[in-house]
Amino acid sequence: MLFTALAVFAGVRQAQRPVSNVIVTIGNEFNNYFISEQEVTALLTRNGNQRLEGARPEDLNLKGLEARLKAHSFVKDAQVYRDLAGNLHADVRQNRPIARLVHPDTRQDSYIDNTGSRLPLSGLFTARVVPIARQGGQPLQAAFFQDSTGHRYLDFLRFIDEHPFWRAQVAEVFIGPNGKLSFTQQVGDQRVEFGFPENISEKFAKLMVFYRQIPPVLGWDTYHRVNVEFKDQIICE
Repeated sequence: MLFTALAVFAGVRQAQRPVSNVIVTIGNEFNNYFISEQEVTALLTRNGNQRLEGARPEDLNLKGLEARLKAHSFVKDAQVYRDLAGNLHADVRQNRPIARLVHPDTRQDSYIDNTGSRLPLSGLFTARVVPIARQGGQPLQAAFFQDSTGHRYLDFLRFIDEHPFWRAQVAEVFIGPNGKLSFTQQVGDQRVEFGFPENISEKFAKLMVFYRQIPPVLGWDTYHRVNVEFKDQIICE
């Protein structure tokens, strides 16, 4: 009973301690740097106008602080909590773009994440993701990826993002007026005509067959166009 009483007493004292320090941790499993510790601290403190060090526990709204962080475009998730030493922790998980929407006015470029939601450009970091644009210069909006038709194009971008080889090889993606996809490559001058975003893995498998069998024999500059649109066919020109 004595030990229990001491533990309860210690717990109560710890719970009543004012905030000692604010400790910010930013998850960075994808090597993105869209938000800094200074920016997280500024969000928590309303740009320094709401000092947290020394704040009493009853004056802290942890859920409110979390909501403030989650309102940032590049914060996917956030947890704010206190430890027994009185420190206030803010653990932030970053949102991650998978493609860049190219606008005729580059100042209006933006990103999309893997749900098709728009993310703004960042002054802190530029993501190395595939650019995608409409042929003919029409701007491509994030809303394009939200309906059932747009989800197929989002699946195409997800496939590229989830496969390191294609993420490194696909240079720029274009959506034609008829809705068909094509893209340029980092290695090789061929323009790949992909067709509509269907049978995605099978089409990329056919393109891999081309890489393994044609350029090693005939050279990378033999063909300028490779079409993988049609079933069981690879058309080279």
